[in-house]
Amino acid sequence: MTGNLVITIGRECGSGGRLIGNRLAEKLNIKCYDKELLTLAAKKSGLCEEIFESHDEKPTSSFLYSLVMDSYSMGYSTSSFIDMPLNHKVFLAQFDTIKHLADTESCVIVGRCADYALAEYPNVLSVFISGNMDEKIKYISKLYDKTPEKAKDIIIKTDKKRSNYYNYYTSKKWGDARSYDVCLNSSVLGPEGTVDAILEIIKLRERNRAGK
Repeated sequence: MTGNLVITIGRECGSGGRLIGNRLAEKLNIKCYDKELLTLAAKKSGLCEEIFESHDEKPTSSFLYSLVMDSYSMGYSTSSFIDMPLNHKVFLAQFDTIKHLADTESCVIVGRCADYALAEYPNVLSVFISGNMDEKIKYISKLYDKTPEKAKDIIIKTDKKRSNYYNYYTSKKWGDARSYDVCLNSSVLGPEGTVDAILEIIKLRERNRAGK
């Protein structure tokens, strides 16, 4: 465990969380991991990347969840991992990759319960980005060239999937202010304003720590 600066970003669909994460990383001169995390986890675990993409941030109803956490430190060659349900293998590999990234570099990590995986790390700032529905609909409509009705449907279904995934694998509630260090509304601040706010919060936190 190191003191690398890691910002984890939970986000509502259409809030621009991925864009904000990338711009934040650019300003901090560090890397941002979103879908890239799937590639890294696939290489580390030996599972094909398509499996990670098909299971990405999707909840599971398997009763063997406890096996994932019990097997976390055992590696990928043990019988417990080999016999584990596929969705748990995916979660475990991502969990392990997130910790490895935090151990080796400062970075921004978008989604995938990163705040939970790094709960014991001292220099992690967990951020949740929300947005007003009208603004999110406009964002998704433009991004994917969809009608407002279809965009709203995408937002609702995506957020439900992310919520179920987060609530299942963590002891917290997705989108609840108590689950994160900071919650920001990108519809109020705009993407650039949200980035600037996070940068300022990082400075304020360091100043607070220095004053203790």
